[in-house]
Amino acid sequence: MLFEKIFTVSELNRIARGLLESKLADIQIEGEISSLARPASGHWYFTLKDAQAQIRCAMFRNRNFSVRFQPQQGDYVYLRGKVSLFEARGEYQLIVEEMTPAGAGRLLLEFERLKQRLAVEGLFDETHKQPLPDFPTRIGIVTSSTGAAIRDILKVLARRFPMAEVIVYPALVQGEQAATEIAAAIATANERKEVELLIVGRGGGSIEDLWAFNEEQVARAIYASELPIISAVGHETDTAIADFVADLRAPTPSAAAELVSPDQAELKTLVLTLTQQLMQNMGRILAQYREQLQWRTRHLLSFHPAAMLEQQQLQLDYLSTRVTTLFTAKLQSQRHAYQHAAQHLRHMDLSQSLTLARQHLIDREQALRHLIEETISQKTAHLTALNASLLALSPQRTLKRGYCFAMLEDGTVVTNVAQLARGDHVKTVLQDGAFESQVTRLHPQKH
Repeated sequence: MLFEKIFTVSELNRIARGLLESKLADIQIEGEISSLARPASGHWYFTLKDAQAQIRCAMFRNRNFSVRFQPQQGDYVYLRGKVSLFEARGEYQLIVEEMTPAGAGRLLLEFERLKQRLAVEGLFDETHKQPLPDFPTRIGIVTSSTGAAIRDILKVLARRFPMAEVIVYPALVQGEQAATEIAAAIATANERKEVELLIVGRGGGSIEDLWAFNEEQVARAIYASELPIISAVGHETDTAIADFVADLRAPTPSAAAELVSPDQAELKTLVLTLTQQLMQNMGRILAQYREQLQWRTRHLLSFHPAAMLEQQQLQLDYLSTRVTTLFTAKLQSQRHAYQHAAQHLRHMDLSQSLTLARQHLIDREQALRHLIEETISQKTAHLTALNASLLALSPQRTLKRGYCFAMLEDGTVVTNVAQLARGDHVKTVLQDGAFESQVTRLHPQKH
């Protein structure tokens, strides 16, 4: 008989190992330890058996360091791990991930069953978890009124946030009635509505001591709570069902108090920092607005009629001064010429020429004076005409006739409807002031 595929022993063992590890990747098993070996590598090798059968087991060093007891020959234990196959010898074995004594192991089995069931129901969903208030001033605590947990929480709150009001809802946290009392205390706090959040927890202990926080009724009371709940059960390495249902898990009761209480010293520093930043930002904004106001003031004044008249007056003063200077210089030049001619004539007995020259000088002086007066008259008339034109176009005169003009926030003068949009802020200038308004409707002119 011919087959499509003939396997080697190695291939067969490899396939068998893959099948075992994929189908039995996470199982729990109980039995008695025998043939326990602890070689120098730190790994544990042993056989787990019952009355009818046995299986080889291996627990590697990176996993057995977390076992909280020293297993011995004959111990009855609960194991969690995956089934694999040692390919070299073709022997299947259990790779152990967790080991607990039989008593605690039974509780851990119950823990896992309840955890899986509640997870399927959605009690652990993140979408159901509530945010904690930033600065709660009324804090509720569900725990024993005489335990170490309440003392630790109150000590932390007194140090970090003494202004917080604390209300304790006492409950047993260990024993048969503990779960019932814890659930009832949570319900009472929700009915009274006198706190902003709850810390639910206790100090450390064995799994039996902490078991009340693994009870289903406590889990459902936490899930039904309208108040945000922080679960603070045992030490950092302890995990309870309450931790998965609560809105937030704290590793210890003291850590829960740290989470809900802002440090008053840090708050003071934060307030001081924010105040300084606010003052700096306000100063910067005011400086920006001051610069904008000054720029707009200068921009507006540069187009004011009075400013334009001042410029024209300065131009007129400049021209008048220049004409006077030219006239004085010309007159001085003529005087020098006259004096030179006079000296020259002293040596000449030409009275008639002197008379003619003097008359000619007088005529020239009169002509120059006439020219200067005419030039000043023309410039004055031109300036008067410009002044009249400016006054005719002056916005102030237009405003006095009942007109006004509008500007956008950036100072742009509005000349047509297309510049505006609904919601724009507009400043309207009148003859004696201005007012601001907001555009609510536009009426374009229809052509």
